[in-house]
Amino acid sequence: MKLDVITLAGGKAGSIDLNDAVFGIDDIRGDILQRMVTWQLAKRRAGTHKIQVRNEVSLTGKKMYKQKGTGGARHGSRRAAQFVGGAKAHGPVVRSHAFDLPKKFRALALRHALSSKAKSGSLVVVDSAAAADAKTAALRSQFAALGWANVLVIAGAEVDNNFKLAARNIPNVDVLPNAGLNVYDVLRRHTLVLTKDAVAAINARFEEVA
Repeated sequence: MKLDVITLAGGKAGSIDLNDAVFGIDDIRGDILQRMVTWQLAKRRAGTHKIQVRNEVSLTGKKMYKQKGTGGARHGSRRAAQFVGGAKAHGPVVRSHAFDLPKKFRALALRHALSSKAKSGSLVVVDSAAAADAKTAALRSQFAALGWANVLVIAGAEVDNNFKLAARNIPNVDVLPNAGLNVYDVLRRHTLVLTKDAVAAINARFEEVA
């Protein structure tokens, strides 16, 4: 498929051919995207939530009262969960929430995410993502003129420093290098903006996977 290339000033900069195997999938699988987003969110969870188990509660280990003859239930420790100040039963412990997802499945999910943006008309290709000065107001004006209110910009192998500084204070705008391209960020923004270098890197990335 062919897509027009524009500049950040809104001018035309030719056109580019997009790989149909990456950007031209017609049957977008929502279940694949959902599994991929779940995998990403699970992997980035800290998993540091924790309760105190019985051997960690700071209470006496002495038996509360004698075993028999009190008329009450038999207890051996005040650290048990049913007592105030005792341990918690079956609470969360430190663990990893990550789970495995095959590399080919992750690549397929990214192809579906990119194709969904192309199919909905939310994919834009620019010749480059660079700014002469690190001026947020100037970049915000350019984005407003282009109709970009909620956008992910994949800026190339390295993000231009002035462009990164100008964009970081604009709400709902993410700027990432090629290596940062991922399904979750693609789906969470309304518009996906790729530079020509980013398109070339995506094509090379999927040639390696194939």
